[in-house]
Amino acid sequence: MLLNLGSINIDHVYRVPHLPEPGETLGAHSYGMGLGGKGANQSVAAARAGARILHIGAIGPEGHWARAAMADFGVDVTHIAKGEEPTGHAIIYVDAGAENVIVLYPGANRCVTGADVASALAEAGPGDSLLMQNETSAQVEAARLAAEKGLRVIYSAAPFDLQAVQAVLPHVSLLVMNEGEAAQLRAGLGSLPQVEMIVTKGAKGAEWLSPGAEPLVTPPFKVEPVDTTGAGDCFIGTLAAALDAGLGREEAMRRASAAAAIQVTRPGASQAMPTAEEVTAFLSDR
Repeated sequence: MLLNLGSINIDHVYRVPHLPEPGETLGAHSYGMGLGGKGANQSVAAARAGARILHIGAIGPEGHWARAAMADFGVDVTHIAKGEEPTGHAIIYVDAGAENVIVLYPGANRCVTGADVASALAEAGPGDSLLMQNETSAQVEAARLAAEKGLRVIYSAAPFDLQAVQAVLPHVSLLVMNEGEAAQLRAGLGSLPQVEMIVTKGAKGAEWLSPGAEPLVTPPFKVEPVDTTGAGDCFIGTLAAALDAGLGREEAMRRASAAAAIQVTRPGASQAMPTAEEVTAFLSDR
């Protein structure tokens, strides 16, 4: 089983001719609203990949539809609390080349407590995995408790914050970063930590780094991107689902890379996550 202490956001997506410059007023070609947040995206990706996934998080009074949408995707929403703080939201600009800029308001995501996490993890144990990102409260408590219970702890160091990474690192089984985050961590610590680590490189693929071993390099699949929002979350959610199903590192990485390649050819974040069957069909043609 997978558990995910993760953010739930309302995404406001604006398609623009180019990413705005400071002081510029820019007209958008289109606007859309949908389910987002690194946590929700990863949970949906894992559910679509065939995993049993329980989400730990919080929404505000206006976020009931986000919780319902996650349930419709197959996510267990039993431990998503509803409070008075507004649901987290993101303002996303997507340019003609499918690149994006995101402004994030955390809202209810910062209202998750250690007690909420403990309740959700009560029945979890060895063989299960906990996903986390740096968009919620109670991260250190969750990582410590999960590690004590024998869970695999997969941590996405995003949005990057050196102190947040350092706080959870002693309890992390697998650290996941993009190239920029890895560079920031190396600069902050003087070197990368000696832990299992995945560094995603967008259109250049990804690599799994293990202390004392040669990197496992996964090449990218060439596609024409439409929207890269949520691609990293798609990769991580699919990877976690594959590992949970007992697949080895190489096959798990390949499926994650294929899922992300499919996802970027579709608009949106959570709604663009492919199914396990779609990933299998995609790989069979390559």
